[in-house]
Amino acid sequence: MLNRSRSLIALGLVLSLAAVAEAGPPLICHAFDAGTASLLPWSEGQGWNNPDRSYDVKKLTADTLRLLTPDAPILARMENLRRATIYAASDREVASELMAAVMGRAQSVEGARDPLAQFDAGYLVESYRQATHIYKWDMLTSAERGKWTLRSEPTNIDGYALVTKAITMTGTNPEMEFAASLMKEGPVSTEHRRKALAGAKAGSLLARNLAH
Repeated sequence: MLNRSRSLIALGLVLSLAAVAEAGPPLICHAFDAGTASLLPWSEGQGWNNPDRSYDVKKLTADTLRLLTPDAPILARMENLRRATIYAASDREVASELMAAVMGRAQSVEGARDPLAQFDAGYLVESYRQATHIYKWDMLTSAERGKWTLRSEPTNIDGYALVTKAITMTGTNPEMEFAASLMKEGPVSTEHRRKALAGAKAGSLLARNLAH
């Protein structure tokens, strides 16, 4: 009976991991509805991996920072950083440049007091981290896999901690809670999602994103 119980538990864990892998890392594999906000160029079509093939990736850092303005909504920041991560995954130099620019802004004297700068840095770190799972879980075609440079998780940087710091700095922010819920699993994720749901107004963009 004990061996059977252990076997069932092991099977459950395997199925759970398979379900997660099939769904894909949420920061990368699920586009966010940002309404009419300005976003990085993207192609039409289904699926998560639809970058504009004509886009000059060398412009990515400048374009991303230009879009991360103080008045840019959190959901727009999330979708822009999702797209930026996918673009950056094809160019190691651009990926390093983008991370250095976003982290540098958060680590500046002014950025240290800016919850949006903290949020952006933390979100990008965790997006890069989840992007490595795309490679590990073999979710790419052979050609895409060869070009995918985000293969090792960021080290010595806790993006989730930066996002929760941003939440603390704002006092309360349901959109940031939603973002944090996608960085963790289990009870921690559930609690962030509960707070996001509690603060989501009926018919709002956040409510629409939470419903997906």
